[in-house]
Amino acid sequence: MADAGRTHPSPQERAARGRAARALVPRSRHAEFAPAADRPDPVAVVERQSASRLPELVPLRYGRMLESPFRFFRGAAAVMAGDLAGTPSTGLRAQLCGDAHLLNFRLLASPERHLIFDINDFDETLPGPWEWDVKRLSASLVIAGRANGFGGPERARVVRETVRAYREAMDGYAGMRNLDVWYARIDADELYGALSEGWAKEDRRRVSRVLAKARTRDHLQALNRLALTVGDELRIAPDPPLVVPLGDLLPDVERAHLEQQLRELVDRYARTLQADRRTLLAQYRVADMARKVVGVGSVGTRCWIVLLLGRDDTDPLLLQAKEAQESVLAPYAGPGPFSNQGERVVSGQRLMQAASDMFLGWERVEGLDGRQRDFYLRQLRDWKAIPQADTMSPGLMRQFGRLCGTTLARAHARSGDRIAIAAYLGRSDAFDRALAEFAERYADQNERDHRALAEAARTGRVAAASVA
Repeated sequence: MADAGRTHPSPQERAARGRAARALVPRSRHAEFAPAADRPDPVAVVERQSASRLPELVPLRYGRMLESPFRFFRGAAAVMAGDLAGTPSTGLRAQLCGDAHLLNFRLLASPERHLIFDINDFDETLPGPWEWDVKRLSASLVIAGRANGFGGPERARVVRETVRAYREAMDGYAGMRNLDVWYARIDADELYGALSEGWAKEDRRRVSRVLAKARTRDHLQALNRLALTVGDELRIAPDPPLVVPLGDLLPDVERAHLEQQLRELVDRYARTLQADRRTLLAQYRVADMARKVVGVGSVGTRCWIVLLLGRDDTDPLLLQAKEAQESVLAPYAGPGPFSNQGERVVSGQRLMQAASDMFLGWERVEGLDGRQRDFYLRQLRDWKAIPQADTMSPGLMRQFGRLCGTTLARAHARSGDRIAIAAYLGRSDAFDRALAEFAERYADQNERDHRALAEAARTGRVAAASVA
């Protein structure tokens, strides 16, 4: 029931709040970035994160971050969070992704089996200043553009068009009814039809192949890649150190204890699903489990894949149970309303995504590796397609950036004051140009930080490993 005593500002009052923020923080000021005099050592920031992770996997994390400045950036969300906290803020907040770099936008399947474009990764989600997500996205585009050999003017155009798409989409959402904002989504096929007419033939072919491939990346395709038959039983195939079945990971007694903990995790987490989805999950049985290494920034967190079987071995369900730690934004934006970090991730994802995975939920495990740990669970793979930034031309990256900007605006509009944000941004390109300058400055800092990690590896301060 709605709170009858709650007062709601009028659209005019909300717009006035946004315009008033310009007097406090002119849009041009968002171009600013200079490292603080007391800026923490970036390697020390990364090392503090690593202290809570599986020590045998930490060298792999450093190895992945050392591969390129862009890979470092993906793993250094905690470093950038501290930097963003010192940048100008409008005081307008929304639910943030917290790690809105360009590879965290991709094709996903809705529960209704529609292919949509949306944000994917919410490990760092938390309420905070909306500008932080836009700045991380903008910086990622410049860093990826440098890796692809784009010139300065090309990179600036990519960022300006991305931010303009965010600004114009937010202006559109400001004029929409609440329910219309909530129902908005980006359908992949409709998007392709609308945009591809002006594309080069090779870009049309490439995107068409991506759409077709996404629909093959489902649980059956994952099963073929990740499982094998041992005797008469289906088991997760080992691929150490990236995928290690429990039987290869621990002695029998410890393995049996961990297996029981994970079975209980799957059973209890079902309580966080809708009733109909709990009924569906109950029709599956756990067949096998393995530890999995994921991502760049997440390497070393506890992550398990669980193979469940329904009617028979041809009816699989692969779940991923991933440890949720405190958001990197929490020291600067506040801890948020959830004590369970898995619930924080799931709640933020449901709030920001147009349609979330039907098996998305959370639970807590007591006594895992000697302490209480929070997890969120979801399907391992369901029609996902990850963009290939290193193959993008400037034109394709501009198109992709505009899509990311529009998507991020929709996600922010669901929780933030879209009218105030739109009024702050206005109709001019002042914010667009400012973000292009900020992104170049931050890309410079990111390169310095990447070199600092490389020096730490060279001198033996950190141990780095790589996997072919």
